[in-house]
Amino acid sequence: MKLNYFRYSLLPFASIMVLLLSVFWGCKKEEPKPDVEPFVRLVEDQVLESQLLRYQVKYAVLLPEEYETSGIDYPVVYLLHGFGDNHTAWYKGGAIQYYADFYEAETGPAIYVMPQGFNTYFVNKFSGTFLYMDMFVQEFVPLIDAQFRTKKDASQRAVMGYSMGGYGALILPALNPDVFEISVPLSMSFRTDEQYMNQSQDGWNSQFGVVFGGNGATGESRLTDYFKIHSPFHFFDKVDLTAFSNLKLFLDCGDDEESLHITNGALHNLLRDRGFEHVYRVRNGDHSWNYWHGALKEAMVFIGNGFKGLPHPNEPLPVNIGELLPETQYSVIDVQSSSLTIGVFKPVSYESTTDSFPVVYFFNDLEGGSRETNRQQLFSLLNNKMKSKAIVDALVIEILVGSDPIDENLFNEIITQLGSTYRIKENKQNHILIANGSGCENALALLTDFKDYFNACFLYSGKISENHQAETGVYYYLDMTDNADAYKGNYNLFLDLREKNVSHEYRVRQGTQSFQAFLNGLDNSMSLINVYLKK
Repeated sequence: MKLNYFRYSLLPFASIMVLLLSVFWGCKKEEPKPDVEPFVRLVEDQVLESQLLRYQVKYAVLLPEEYETSGIDYPVVYLLHGFGDNHTAWYKGGAIQYYADFYEAETGPAIYVMPQGFNTYFVNKFSGTFLYMDMFVQEFVPLIDAQFRTKKDASQRAVMGYSMGGYGALILPALNPDVFEISVPLSMSFRTDEQYMNQSQDGWNSQFGVVFGGNGATGESRLTDYFKIHSPFHFFDKVDLTAFSNLKLFLDCGDDEESLHITNGALHNLLRDRGFEHVYRVRNGDHSWNYWHGALKEAMVFIGNGFKGLPHPNEPLPVNIGELLPETQYSVIDVQSSSLTIGVFKPVSYESTTDSFPVVYFFNDLEGGSRETNRQQLFSLLNNKMKSKAIVDALVIEILVGSDPIDENLFNEIITQLGSTYRIKENKQNHILIANGSGCENALALLTDFKDYFNACFLYSGKISENHQAETGVYYYLDMTDNADAYKGNYNLFLDLREKNVSHEYRVRQGTQSFQAFLNGLDNSMSLINVYLKK
């Protein structure tokens, strides 16, 4: 009886516990939620199953940070990679997410699309077996427009690329103006006709012949009709370029490129010859991400202006000269045997020491300004740089270049007179020559006789003849704006310096030919001026 009593007395308690547990777990049970993918800005390893190529094309997309919540449409920047790279290059080595965010104020929020380009140069293969450009225009762009909220207008599509992708960034908008309007080739890999004909057979076969036709050909037989259709040296070499009237073109290539400096420089010259408006930049650097990252500073502004329908500015902000020197703090003296007068600036430290000083000779082309104003601006800029220790203290000699150039005898007299009046270091390593405009031709002519006197020659938008030869044993700094008058003379001198392996730097900057442009260029080169003043 006791056992039975114990068993039955537990039944109500067990029932209560079951009831309580069922209620407890019932409270915790929730309705299943639908699967929601978290928002990811960088969409990697997407695949287009191309019907035209009968091949998979991989791509990646970088979305604006606010894309998920904004509900608005965005312009698109197509980013093209170089030969041997793939669609991951721009977000790995290129760090595009960082730079897109950093320059968003310039571009506005945009979608960045990175397709796989294989080694096609982003065109249809001449044999018709791999129609990459057709795929890009007919399948890929429509796919991106369908998948994402894009602005579906040519003015809202930019193409930017490096090396082989730089050529793609030019050829896609040039041949498809109804699809793309903004073109940003960086270190564009292509060839002039001469380069194309002279390229090594193996390199040409593997890189160009297989794409543009004539594989195995030599010399002029490489210049197939298909090649000419795709060569900017042919389709831009026309009197009437209205077919490209909507093309917004930004070219950028480093001065240390092995051969592409010729390609890009020659294309700039052709476009200048044909009066085709474009932007051209040359900075210090070679074929590397370090250089292309530096190009983005202005390239992103160019893209943003294009999206907004704004012209890219021809002029940069003027350099901040700083405090202006009163005319009482520098001298104007007569050259003894002529009517020539020269300006002389002495640094503040000159009167407090008995040391000798390095010297800067400046050949001054007024370029539309007054001599007094230009001289004051030059002396003030250099004085402020000396006071801030950006350059060493030096004497500055300003020589006006007029209709009669300064010849060897007159310049010898100037050197002798200055040497007897001022404490000037006698070592070649402490003498540099600076010139602007027409003063550059005069400076170059004197270097032939005075290359043992000068350490370096800095030339700014020089009005230089096209056949001028460089002197050895002197460092050259060539700086011009992309609208400079003598663009071919500067370019040819650069090529001559390269050919002779003479130490140099070459720059092409924003701006038109003016004294203000000279001051901007001078400011940019202060670190090198300092090097060659105190060698």
